[in-house]
Amino acid sequence: MAERKTTKKKPAKKPAAKTRSTKTKQPGPVVRLWAFVMRWVWRGAFAVLGFVLLATLLFALINPPTTPYMFAEARRLGPVKHDWVPMEQIAPVMARSAVAAEDANFCLHWGLDVKAIRAAVDRGRGGASTISQQVIKNVYLWHGRSWTRKAVEALWTPLAEAVWTKRRILELYLNVAEFDEGVFGVQAAARHYFGVDASDLSALQAARLAAILPAPKTRSASNPSPFTRNRTRQIISGAATIKADGRADCFES
Repeated sequence: MAERKTTKKKPAKKPAAKTRSTKTKQPGPVVRLWAFVMRWVWRGAFAVLGFVLLATLLFALINPPTTPYMFAEARRLGPVKHDWVPMEQIAPVMARSAVAAEDANFCLHWGLDVKAIRAAVDRGRGGASTISQQVIKNVYLWHGRSWTRKAVEALWTPLAEAVWTKRRILELYLNVAEFDEGVFGVQAAARHYFGVDASDLSALQAARLAAILPAPKTRSASNPSPFTRNRTRQIISGAATIKADGRADCFES
């Protein structure tokens, strides 16, 4: 019998695999815009942080020649009275009087007096700013009631406390505080009201100056009202107390 011829079937061709595109999907215009905005936001944040740190370090070493508020008052009034004196040339009782009047726990907190802030919130009014906060406001920021300024002040103050000593903070405070219209710093105030240098202030004179600090344009150290006289007596007592109980050690040592 004749052999049957067997024919091998050719294997079916597999469909060619689809080649993946090497092109990556480009982000849309909204994504690119968002990335651009965030990049500049971060750059701006780092620039602000760098400025704050540099400004804080700078005034740890040198004395500010003026302040934003002092500059504004000079433009409004003309030349202002301001003579910088180092802490060594300020009567110790003046430093104690300022602390007793404005921030009795100055040596105990890190810039923000949380207990005083809570008490002020409960009373529904302000008045809880520490000396450290007031220095930040007076040296770097603007005056007036503003939540924006208060927020910046609250964030900046702990940094200043970390960089500056308590003695330096009080030195800055006493040298830039306003004691009368156009009168800035304790040296100019001592001469303006009593005709003496800051180093020669008596306990009574120092307490009088401290008593007018919250409202220097409406109170007088040389012609005190009954309220200022009463406040002066309280400050004299308070200054003696913080000296006795050690709450003046951080700026007197």
